[in-house]
Amino acid sequence: MIMTPRVRKATLTVHVVCSVGLLGAVAAFLVLATVGLEIRDPQLARAPYVAMGMIAWSIILPAAIAALITGLVQSLGTRWGLLRHRWVLMKLLVTVFATIILMIKMALINQVAEFAEQRAIDIADLRMERVELALHAGAGLLVLLIPMVLSVFKPWGMTRYGLRKKQGSRASGSRSIADLF
Repeated sequence: MIMTPRVRKATLTVHVVCSVGLLGAVAAFLVLATVGLEIRDPQLARAPYVAMGMIAWSIILPAAIAALITGLVQSLGTRWGLLRHRWVLMKLLVTVFATIILMIKMALINQVAEFAEQRAIDIADLRMERVELALHAGAGLLVLLIPMVLSVFKPWGMTRYGLRKKQGSRASGSRSIADLF
């Protein structure tokens, strides 16, 4: 079922807010991870990691899940469909991949944040884990730019499935539930 213009605009707005918010939160996370690696004062070094834990749980993870869900709703409720266009399918795959990696990395984020809550962080404490957080945040930021670029440029045209559905709906003149995909 194609959404009404009002519902489509509302869900698109929520999707864009979640996606842009996610991008901004990951950028803030990256800044904190980088700052945390550079701070020499063990007591001061605690703050970025405690903040990273809060940002990850309160903004990044909810925004990633919300962006995924609202993206699915948008694709299923608009003419773009979920499987009709290569760029939509690629956005879905990248978003699912990024969300799964985020969920896996939440354990590491928790580990470092809990360590920082309990004691001061010496420059050698959890060094590899802290570097890993910074690297993953940087890579995550780059990965999140992919769906945004795809949304703007909409490359690669339709999938074979999309072409078949387009030809089929022209021939029948009616729309069915299969047209959503």
